[in-house]
Amino acid sequence: MKNKKLISRRSTLKGIGAIGALTFLNSKTVLGKDETRTNSDLISHSSDIRKKIFQKVFQTPFIDTHEHLIEEKERFIGASHPRVKSDDWTILFSHYLNSDMLTAGMPKEDYDEFFSPEVDPLDKWALLEPYWQAVKNTGYGQAVCITLRELYGVEELSAKTIKKVQLGYESVRRPDFYKHILRDLTNIESCQVNSLEGAPFMETEMPALLMQDISIVGMFAGPDFEQFGEPTGIKITSLSDWHKVIDWWFNKYGRYAVAVKSQNAYSRDINYEKVPGEKVEAIFKKRLDKQSLTAGEKKLLEDHLFWYAVDMAAEFNLPVKLHTGYYAGENRMPLSRLINNPASAADLCNIAPETNFVFMHICYPYYEELISIAKQYTNAHIDMCWAWIINPVASKDFLKKYLVTAPANKVLTFGGDYIPVEPVLGHAVIARRGIALTLSELVEEGWFSLENALKVIDPIMHGNARRIFNLHAKEKVLKRVKW
Repeated sequence: MKNKKLISRRSTLKGIGAIGALTFLNSKTVLGKDETRTNSDLISHSSDIRKKIFQKVFQTPFIDTHEHLIEEKERFIGASHPRVKSDDWTILFSHYLNSDMLTAGMPKEDYDEFFSPEVDPLDKWALLEPYWQAVKNTGYGQAVCITLRELYGVEELSAKTIKKVQLGYESVRRPDFYKHILRDLTNIESCQVNSLEGAPFMETEMPALLMQDISIVGMFAGPDFEQFGEPTGIKITSLSDWHKVIDWWFNKYGRYAVAVKSQNAYSRDINYEKVPGEKVEAIFKKRLDKQSLTAGEKKLLEDHLFWYAVDMAAEFNLPVKLHTGYYAGENRMPLSRLINNPASAADLCNIAPETNFVFMHICYPYYEELISIAKQYTNAHIDMCWAWIINPVASKDFLKKYLVTAPANKVLTFGGDYIPVEPVLGHAVIARRGIALTLSELVEEGWFSLENALKVIDPIMHGNARRIFNLHAKEKVLKRVKW
């Protein structure tokens, strides 16, 4: 397949062209100096700032620090795969935008029909059309719109363009389309994948491109005797046996993994306390015997096993990625619990100062609180993965505030967080635009010089990730791996 550098050329020009002469440029103090300059001088100077920053941002490669991509070969088995709702153009809508469709009022029957492999793809537009105007401008919707334009050449989704979209989907979904989308079109050096396909660590066929996290949530939540215990062959009769199970996973995959990941924040706060093993031995035995645990017993056991897994991660120099803030899906958002995530993050950093924590998704909508954690604690890092499409304007606000508050070497600015690969392209364009706007505004408002703004681009887009996750060493190991 012919390589195309669409992002570095076409989208850069589109992004710059969309800016225009903004009204705030009429302020004589917008650049923080030279108040005698005319408005036309200011506009010309600001346009030059934005052109240089946009060009640099759109030409700079990303390291993508969070995805849930299934293996490429699994995409070719179609809708028989549990993570592929439909093997047609609607798969682009099946992760994240599908939630906006439901909250916009799409009936569940229409939703199921929209993603059904039994329905002709060309007939599906009629099901989406009543809700399209309501969802197309959300971050989820914009990522899909950009993807339709860049992958299939479709500027506007409509009854007239559905056939072109479907033909485009079929022409792109060919062998090696992951590399084409991620590297050739999106300019991503590598992705970090938290696999949702069943195994705690995926022995991927593309180890240098789809680098893998070790999922630790089943090591402590439950714990999951089947998924984590059975592959090891270890007979589990006591807590110490379960410790051996956790050891087995790290000893087998720790040298290949880039991090460990837990999304346990979907079930509880991240307020894990250090609990000694002797305090939970009897509780573990109850769990092993399939007896019910009280809420207090469950927390004690989870807390103990969480720290056992985290301590193993530290032994292998693996950062610990933790979900914070907003929930995927719809009609479930316990904000009274999520608001506690930043305070709990501070406690984790206090408890284990030698462990590098990566707090994901900017803890939206409580991101100012999380910035204070990154400013205060050496071992606290913040990942903007997913955030750009949850709320692109808030994400720009986050990054702008972060860069004048906390050290710039502890922020990670992109992770698509998708199961299907296609919308990663659209998400990356949104992220690049947000980063460029952030830096342009910081220069125009006098907080950054243009030189400093240009210097910070490489670190926040790929340099920080390379250092935090020790990617230079991982790349060497993964190039030689034989599963």
